[in-house]
Amino acid sequence: MQAHESRPQTILLPVKPAFIAFTLVAALLANLLPWSGWLLAIKPDFVALILLHWCILQPRRVGFTVAMMFGLAMDVADGSLFGQHALAYSVLAFAGIVLHRRVLSFTMKEQILQVIPLLLANDIIVLIIRKLGGAEFPGITYFFGSLIAGALWIPLCRLLKLPQMPRPDPDHV
Repeated sequence: MQAHESRPQTILLPVKPAFIAFTLVAALLANLLPWSGWLLAIKPDFVALILLHWCILQPRRVGFTVAMMFGLAMDVADGSLFGQHALAYSVLAFAGIVLHRRVLSFTMKEQILQVIPLLLANDIIVLIIRKLGGAEFPGITYFFGSLIAGALWIPLCRLLKLPQMPRPDPDHV
């Protein structure tokens, strides 16, 4: 364990369950956009990314049930083999919950190195199930989405913390 320089910490407000639900539904809709061409090759799995974020930051609120529900919704919406995303997201949720204290002990930049392998594992599980179902190997570009998702980790975390930031007190000058 390494020592980090002391920096002021902001105490965040509790996250509202409706906000968590909104972000997960928005991620599902982003996954279902009609991506094509080179964008399709680098498209991250937004549901996996948001799910992992909430499993790490709110492990008591987001877990296996949420992962399974959104995985099944993704399977139905994507028209893919039923249960592949549900299994992959459940494994991802398990990893996020088990490793949440470890991931949070790192700086934001270091968290990327913890998150990318989890997202790659999610993609590998989906790929294995697709291959068992008889699908072709999509090529190495299939894994670019996990790297892009890792690059999105810092801006995503900052964006999702905005509603939790305390409001300035107008009486305090």
